[in-house]
Amino acid sequence: MKGWRRRPDVHQVTDAKPSLTDDIRKREIGYLIKMGIRTICLILAVVVPVPWPYRLLFIGAAVFLPYIAVIGANERGKAAPPPTFDTPEANQTEIPLHRREIGS
Repeated sequence: MKGWRRRPDVHQVTDAKPSLTDDIRKREIGYLIKMGIRTICLILAVVVPVPWPYRLLFIGAAVFLPYIAVIGANERGKAAPPPTFDTPEANQTEIPLHRREIGS
């Protein structure tokens, strides 16, 4: 009666979460890019002679970009696929299939 056996779960490589090092590196690069844009906005607001509406836009970006950069840097694991709940938690009182003996 092989048809009644439960098939083992097969995991794919695409289901694996990215490594912690890759995740941290990605977040660091995103943070540095946003802070670089902030620096450019700050320089444009102070040094370049532009009309006041543009200057206020640059100052606003320089003020709010650090907040956005920190929030983005603190989000972990967003690239990982969400967990699936196809298989329910094993009942702790049940004997696993690989541990059952004949006659039990």
